[in-house]
Amino acid sequence: MMWSYGPWGMFPWMWIFPLIFLLVMLRFLFRGDGRPRCGGHGSHRREESARELLDRRYARGEIGREEYQQMKKDIA
Repeated sequence: MMWSYGPWGMFPWMWIFPLIFLLVMLRFLFRGDGRPRCGGHGSHRREESARELLDRRYARGEIGREEYQQMKKDIA
């Protein structure tokens, strides 16, 4: 049995699916606030500085006082 699609054949459906795909991709890339989320810095939290990391390690007791003082001097 042969399907009859009219004089244009499948033409109307040929642009509907790529259009839907494009809209979904744009919605994924620009989520609500209009800024890109793919590879941008807006979605990542701030990097911790070396001093903050050192202070946290000392506060947890991971390193001793002498080692803390030496490392603090080295990064200053």
